[in-house]
Amino acid sequence: MSIIIDPVRTHAAAMPNRLAVGCAETGRRWSWKELDSAVDRAAAWLVNRVGPSSRARIAVLAKNHPNMLILQVACERAGAVFVPYNWRLAQAEIAGLMADAEPNLIFHDAGMAVPDYPAERLLLSDLESLGTAGSSAPDDARLGWDEPMTLLYTSGTSGKPKGVIVTCANAFWGPINFGLGSLVSYESVFLCDMPMFHTAGLFAATRVPIMFGGTVWISAGFVPDRTIALMADEALGITHYFSVPQMATVIWQHPDFAPEKLHSLKMYVTGGAPNPKAQVERFAHAGIRFSDGFGMSETGSNFAMPVHDVDRLIAKAGSCGLPLIGVQTRIVDEDGKDVARGETGELWLRGPSITPGYWNQPELTAKAFEGGWFKTGDAAIQDEDGFYYLVDRKKDMYISGGENVYPAEVEAAIAELHDIAESAVIGVPSERWGEVGKAFVMLKPGSSLTDEDITAHCLSRLAKFKVPASVVLTDTIPRTASGKVQKHLLPRD
Repeated sequence: MSIIIDPVRTHAAAMPNRLAVGCAETGRRWSWKELDSAVDRAAAWLVNRVGPSSRARIAVLAKNHPNMLILQVACERAGAVFVPYNWRLAQAEIAGLMADAEPNLIFHDAGMAVPDYPAERLLLSDLESLGTAGSSAPDDARLGWDEPMTLLYTSGTSGKPKGVIVTCANAFWGPINFGLGSLVSYESVFLCDMPMFHTAGLFAATRVPIMFGGTVWISAGFVPDRTIALMADEALGITHYFSVPQMATVIWQHPDFAPEKLHSLKMYVTGGAPNPKAQVERFAHAGIRFSDGFGMSETGSNFAMPVHDVDRLIAKAGSCGLPLIGVQTRIVDEDGKDVARGETGELWLRGPSITPGYWNQPELTAKAFEGGWFKTGDAAIQDEDGFYYLVDRKKDMYISGGENVYPAEVEAAIAELHDIAESAVIGVPSERWGEVGKAFVMLKPGSSLTDEDITAHCLSRLAKFKVPASVVLTDTIPRTASGKVQKHLLPRD
């Protein structure tokens, strides 16, 4: 018999009038009963449109809004798969993602460009007007415990995006891990301004409070002065906030910021990139409980710091913490053998929050696992107290403003230009974004291409965060005897 987890329905029965979700832009609120009714109505409409238990993909191309949460839960009840797309991507990139997932319906924001794809288009803002009030989907239409419920697209090292399959079981265990490691309860109030096409926004900042019966205020996006004002608003009572480390830096440096404005927070959690030790200490000493963790689209939340012990949290600043419940860990060498504590190796994970694989990519799925262990591609070290530290990334991927960028994808775009001989892209430090791209490009003899031409081409093909911040025209790119680019020899200053 399939396990059924429906936190919205459960909390609607237990505390129908308690606040569940709010829209930070409009102030509109949904009680648990109202949220449950909105989900039921949308689920019934989906069943009428695509059929019960259809496993149809329902795409969303929109900025954060409570209707995204309503639609995701409705898809679960209707037996469909929720597919949020990164609206920051170029049209050609989004079109490629749609060709991969083959959505039946596309919900989008008014005024947002949608690629030409043969699927019915609807405005996300019209979601609650669809169907008949009081209707609901049949109980046997809902997704099973181990079935895909969401596809999260992340760039691929080969240049082809990967659709990470998140099952209903994954969507339970990842948030449970996060909640147990971050002092979450039914009294918690989250602010979500991380994009809900990412695991950070959709699951860590939204699904977590929903799972625990708390409240989430959903904002369309991160705007520093507005984010600070929302967290300082005593009427909202924000207790939990999640961001990438670069956003925390922007908040700290903003002229409107003062530590006491965030003193209502029980937890400020960061992820998506290593958090500098100095920043953890800075926030903690200012009275803001600050914790760095580790998670991926493929794995959900996996590590957290000991938030009950502020002294230890500060002493271990720079660590991503200890493994959470249900997470097994290994650090292995190139041969897949466990290394000793204090030695660096690749981090492998196993547990119920781990994806079963990638959509339509069985070969890539097979490469990502070894004996049931997911290979993160991140180099890590475990200290004598059991705390984990990410010391490097085994892959070439770098993180710019919390967004994963894979050089192979950028290099493929540059290679589209006829006059390009070779290119190599690396991530270099950036005070504002954490890292940005730097492209080293060799031109064919006689070419008149400029660095501006290459940048303009990348802007036409890629999301802005993937476009290299600088382009260096060079006569040579260092390679090994076997022809592999030696990116560690490329200058990073």
